[in-house]
Amino acid sequence: MVSYSLNLPIQLQQEAERFATSQGISLEQFILWAVAEKVGVLNQLTDDPAFPSIVYRCGASGTRAPILQGTGLRIQTMVIANQKWGLSVPQIAEEYNLSEAQVNEALAFYAAHSQEIDRAIVAEQAFESHHV
Repeated sequence: MVSYSLNLPIQLQQEAERFATSQGISLEQFILWAVAEKVGVLNQLTDDPAFPSIVYRCGASGTRAPILQGTGLRIQTMVIANQKWGLSVPQIAEEYNLSEAQVNEALAFYAAHSQEIDRAIVAEQAFESHHV
């Protein structure tokens, strides 16, 4: 294992020490645990290198969603526009002020990740139907 010197703000250090003590572990073990947990979460959904303009962003609900980089536009929004509203690639590009290449990449991403996107669409529709 590699040794690493870490400077923490005093309040964060005190809180971390309090949590470590409550867990019955050292501060070093707590920090290792916290970093390992964070890395694990970030590795759950990672950007797909085949689609360089699509990145994952964590929304207000804490759920990570694929978006078109630099726009904040979710891939599922373009999928819904295409599949449910019947908009063509040029129409989607015009509607959201995108290039056709961006829309095509988003729809290609959907083709490669359809189960993930379809689950997100169904979950959002279920949520909306209970809160309308």
